[in-house]
Amino acid sequence: MDETEESNTNKKCTRSFRRNGNTQNYQYQNQFLYRSNRVNGFGYGFSYQNQYPSLLPLPPSIPLQMAVAPTFPQYHHFGSKTHLQKPSGKQNNPPLSTSSESQVQDFSVAQAWTNFHPQTCLPFHENGRMVMDARPKPLAVASRPDSGGIEGKVITLFANHFVVQFDPSQRIFHYDVNIAPHPSKEISRIIKQKIVEDNSALLSGALPVYDGRRTIYSPIEFQDDRFELYISLPMFSGKPIDIMKSEERQQLKLFRINIKLVSKFDGKELSSYLRKGGEDWSPLPQEYIHALDVVLRESPTEKCVAAGRSFYSSSMGGAKEIGGGAIALKGFFQSLRPTQQGLALNVDFSVTAFHESIGVIPYLQKHLNFMHNLCQKKTRGMTSEEKKEVEKALKNIRIFVCHRETFQRYRVCSLTEEVTENLWFPDRDGKSLRLVDYFKDHYNYDIQYRNLPCLQISRRKPCYLPMELCVICEGQKFLGKLSDDQTAKILKMGCQRPRERKAVIDQVMEGPVGPTSGNQGRGFKLQVSREMTRLTGRILQPPKLKLGNSGHIRNLTPSRHDRQWNLLDSHVFEGTQVTRWALISFGGTSDQKSNIPKFIIQLSQRCEQLGIFLHKINVVNPQFEPMHVLGNVKLLESKLKKIHRAAFNNLQLLICVMERKHKGYADLKRIAETNIGIVSQCCLYPNLGKPSSQFLANLALKINAKVGGCTVALYNSLPSQIPRLFRQDDPVIFMGADVTHPHPLDDSSPSVAAVVGSVNWPAANKYVSRMRSQTHRQEIIQDLRAMVGEILDDFYEELSQLPKRIIFFRDGVSETQFYKVLQEELQEIHRACSRFPGYKPPITFAVVQKRHHTRLFPYEPDTTSPRNNENIPPGTVVDTVITHPREFDFYLCSHWGVKGTSRPIHYHVLWDENHFTSDELQKLVYNLCYTFVRCTKPISLVPPAYYAHLAAYRGRLYLDRSDSSVLRSSTISRSPPPKAMPLPKLTENIRKLMFYC
Repeated sequence: MDETEESNTNKKCTRSFRRNGNTQNYQYQNQFLYRSNRVNGFGYGFSYQNQYPSLLPLPPSIPLQMAVAPTFPQYHHFGSKTHLQKPSGKQNNPPLSTSSESQVQDFSVAQAWTNFHPQTCLPFHENGRMVMDARPKPLAVASRPDSGGIEGKVITLFANHFVVQFDPSQRIFHYDVNIAPHPSKEISRIIKQKIVEDNSALLSGALPVYDGRRTIYSPIEFQDDRFELYISLPMFSGKPIDIMKSEERQQLKLFRINIKLVSKFDGKELSSYLRKGGEDWSPLPQEYIHALDVVLRESPTEKCVAAGRSFYSSSMGGAKEIGGGAIALKGFFQSLRPTQQGLALNVDFSVTAFHESIGVIPYLQKHLNFMHNLCQKKTRGMTSEEKKEVEKALKNIRIFVCHRETFQRYRVCSLTEEVTENLWFPDRDGKSLRLVDYFKDHYNYDIQYRNLPCLQISRRKPCYLPMELCVICEGQKFLGKLSDDQTAKILKMGCQRPRERKAVIDQVMEGPVGPTSGNQGRGFKLQVSREMTRLTGRILQPPKLKLGNSGHIRNLTPSRHDRQWNLLDSHVFEGTQVTRWALISFGGTSDQKSNIPKFIIQLSQRCEQLGIFLHKINVVNPQFEPMHVLGNVKLLESKLKKIHRAAFNNLQLLICVMERKHKGYADLKRIAETNIGIVSQCCLYPNLGKPSSQFLANLALKINAKVGGCTVALYNSLPSQIPRLFRQDDPVIFMGADVTHPHPLDDSSPSVAAVVGSVNWPAANKYVSRMRSQTHRQEIIQDLRAMVGEILDDFYEELSQLPKRIIFFRDGVSETQFYKVLQEELQEIHRACSRFPGYKPPITFAVVQKRHHTRLFPYEPDTTSPRNNENIPPGTVVDTVITHPREFDFYLCSHWGVKGTSRPIHYHVLWDENHFTSDELQKLVYNLCYTFVRCTKPISLVPPAYYAHLAAYRGRLYLDRSDSSVLRSSTISRSPPPKAMPLPKLTENIRKLMFYC
């Protein structure tokens, strides 16, 4: 009946068994397993104990695959000493970790070189002019052009980077470890610990570290370069505990371990790389950094739940229920990075959601509303749609059974087609058995929910488990989409003011589960500072802005501490006239609907105050539809087309008021923008009850931007601010690109790429967009050449000339992808330009990173600020100490942190044919952040990247069909992803508008 998906684990289990009407609690654990991974008395930091169905445990139908110990000794090794030469750091393919999960982290683009084919080589500069070289040229990342910027007021800061001192002469020995049969990560670590405890002489007394898969690093060379061990671990057999003695309940499972030396290396190359002023190019010795990273992760991995590069433990504040069968745990992130001050450990506070370790049926009751009434499920069962929702919620979740004592773990593959009542299966003799009868005969248990399907735990053969006998394993990250309420609770837990966040990080560095809590660093001669890095940053001055005032230009310099400005006595820079518009309502009570006429008057008046003309009378009377229309695509399209026809197919704007958020929002946007050609603006009835001036202003600004207006412009144009590079008559285009991927549990939907580009100069505050679907989870933009080419066409239509320079901001790229993105996408941009004869503009290609963990804290918080400012002020820039030792990067916090701790954006220039100085590029990015059309304050992200993100999200909505009857698979796909379904094309009148804002 059961097929083992994962072998035993090191978690303590408490279960209740009912025998003869009496309840007896058995608390059982493998004593050897219990020695590892305990934190403050809790396994992995969790302390959940639940009451599960009480059953009499009997032998499993499929026995555990226990190997019989051979006649040779338990620990056996062989192999002669071999002498492996230390690989050169200059090799094209240095030996890397063979771990499938702990892959080497790319910290630099410059470490990789490639040769372009002669026909695709990139342009370079020679004597001030650009030429094409027919010879293959290596592609290397842009170097820092100077020693950092100098403009701005100096500010003293702390950064959550901790200096790591290492001994360059310390050798590290990389061993490959192969364990058979392949165990889980937990068992792998237990095996590694067993080897260390019982084979000290063989390991030369070393305390090696292990990445959990295939790699062991040791500070001392083992006795032999290749050897083999056999380890037997005790496993629970699952036999009835009332007829066995405790020592008889354990069987031994045999593991064969092959260990061989892969390479030897030291830190001299890393020390040389980190030294400043080196003229000769040398690659970053990433294997040495990876080894040190594994060393510093060893202790947290043993004591916490690892999720990605973060660790979570109840010792940091306990688990908190956030609803829907999920709990939130606090933890910390850590990553080793090369910086200008040397190696540094980046440590940050983190919060994430995990599945609650409870029974499967209680979990479904919390997760799905239709499962609340279990009494009905005993008799009625589930509809096909409900079954799809249950299967979607449970797929790939690891569970264990509570009807027998076992450490086996299973992964849910699917649900059975038949309900439990109707399930039959063949036994080993080929005899057909009824599932319900089997559990009654073997376990003396009457299955209660017979109208529910069973869990299928094998893809190859029938292996059924009744839901009521299964429990969710603890320590599983919640990969499903969080609800708005769950997200709000997570954000609230993670929203800490700078003083609080800094205190938590300091506690991690001093605490019992942090990166300095173990002894592994001593053997590798590592010393980690317990104090945050102290450095100086600079505060850039805000730009003077250009607003409108009854047809006159008005200038304004944001002088408030948050750099926000208001439009109380001024207009938007460019207001539009909306004379033909309509309103449609979905749902709402009678009282809410009665507020619509008042809302129209208030919105029209607020628009007038901002210099935007919105006619007080609709071209079509407001239409009131029930909420279910949003869930019916054909009906929704019919209603929208009817309104458009009533407006003589000439409608500038459609305002949609909804009772609540609805998945039909995606269909509405797709139909309006691709089928009909209407710009739409949605809002919710709860905001219309007592509409605030701020709500109406935000709505007006979005409407103005969507129909062709703009909120603000720079008073001092970019050519006047950066005269060395920019000229009034030589237009420049700012482009942004982003790729959005489907949900983590979706393994088939296409990714969506978007590119935007400015089409007005020198204001550079209006953008056109292009969107494309592409291969599932493909990060490289596949159709970049075509999208860039189309945007250049639009630019030429607007300005009658092509841009003289291209400034390209690429969002959503991790450091491991830097080189691949630069190599492939830069070439595509050049090819897009080659469509125009003789057109070879200089290009600057910069990656924009917002999902990093560097935080900056003021050394002395500003007590004079109205809100006792603990956050760094807008305009804070850092380009020394914690930045890359050689490459052109900087951190810029352009916004004011209203809640929590401000996160600066990390800008990393990969290619720069325009030869920006640090001051020039930092000033450019900061000034652009004031030109965003949706608000009257500087935003955190440079607008081209922000607009690309919004456009990619809009493309994602076009694919999210509310009437889709196909359940997206959440299993791990073994076949290549299907070809991406193309996005519907925008109508011609929508294509050049900023409809995605």
